[in-house]
Amino acid sequence: MAEHQPRRAWRSVRGRTTLGATLVVAIALLVGAVSFYGILRASIHAGTERAAEQRLDELSERFEQRGGPGPAGRDIGDIEDEIVQVIGPDGTVRAASDDARDALGSAALPIDDDPVTRRVDGEPMLIVSSDLEGDHTLVIAVSVENDIETLSTVAVLLTVAVPLLLLLVAITTWLVTGRALRPVTRIREEVDGITAERLHHRVPVPPSGDEIAALATTMNGMLDRLDAAATAQRRFVSDASHELRSPLAVIRQHAELAQAHPSTTSIGELAEVVSDEGLRLQGIVESLLLLARLDEGVATRDEPIDLDDQALAEVRRLRAAGIEVDGSGIHAARVAGDPRLTGQLLRNLADNAARHSAGRVAIGVTPGEGVVLLTVEDDGAGVPITDRERVFERFVRLDEARSRDAGGSGLGLAIVRGIATAMGGTVAVDASRWGGARFIVTLPLAD
Repeated sequence: MAEHQPRRAWRSVRGRTTLGATLVVAIALLVGAVSFYGILRASIHAGTERAAEQRLDELSERFEQRGGPGPAGRDIGDIEDEIVQVIGPDGTVRAASDDARDALGSAALPIDDDPVTRRVDGEPMLIVSSDLEGDHTLVIAVSVENDIETLSTVAVLLTVAVPLLLLLVAITTWLVTGRALRPVTRIREEVDGITAERLHHRVPVPPSGDEIAALATTMNGMLDRLDAAATAQRRFVSDASHELRSPLAVIRQHAELAQAHPSTTSIGELAEVVSDEGLRLQGIVESLLLLARLDEGVATRDEPIDLDDQALAEVRRLRAAGIEVDGSGIHAARVAGDPRLTGQLLRNLADNAARHSAGRVAIGVTPGEGVVLLTVEDDGAGVPITDRERVFERFVRLDEARSRDAGGSGLGLAIVRGIATAMGGTVAVDASRWGGARFIVTLPLAD
């Protein structure tokens, strides 16, 4: 049953598309047919009126040249195949053509200022009239039966053609829609079969180069990002598990040793190990929580921060630890953000420089046009060019042994990048003046 649901959904979309297109075309055809019929009817009627009035003018001019129609229709009897009457002031017929006498006898045609349509001897006629000398009126009747037959034929043709066109449009739309949606169905079926274990699969890109191909390309790009995110997550979980397992293993080993040999293991030594490893665990957990908050884009405080004051505080802290620190490059600068996060950023960079330096560290704060440059450099071994981007990934330690001994977890620089990004800035690394590493943080200058 579930396998038929996508096909039913596809047919439903196809049916709705066909129905919608057919309705739109039906409305357009009906409006066009009615408009065409109305315009044609008006045009034919106007042409018949012009022809009748033109004939009326010719007869009026003939009678005026002859001085008016004679008695008993002497000057009108020569008109053949036309219904023509001359009506006197008293409303009686003074003269008439042979066809008029045959069709009407002595009855007079109606006189009106505007052309009118009446049935004469069972046939529809257009009647027009014109004044003559002596208060006489010339009236002629022109058959419009051919006009009616023409309009009837057009109406029948439109009545037959419109449904046929609608049927043709419906069939064409059904076929075209099916052909257009078929690649979408294949893409949907392929995506439906991609699970967390099959993120390396990709949907086929049709060679059409149209919107469907663009959709498939976009879908593959999304799958690439999901695959990369899943891989990074698995690596992150593995690294985090390893980092958390290490201090726990140390605590357990010392506890088992103290339990097995209480006489050789002092309580103070065990307490020191538990305290140190507990602090290490606490630092890892706090770093992970901070990274999670930064990943989620949790809003932080946005207040003015004197970055130079925080940088000078780090200089004093490192000097107190016996490290030679150059703070002459620190100038007054203010950024907007969370003081706790900017302090964490400076602390991580300073600790990283102190951990890898041979004895010298320099911290600088330089305001520029709209930005503040924060630099922290050391005289250590530096960061190879190939690792200058990877060093900001989580749990990455270029010097495994020294970083682990110094208590580093490989999260410090990842936190630095996360904080800089959250503040709308960037961070990069290159070579320092002494050949070591120089970290450059660019932050927006506070208004």
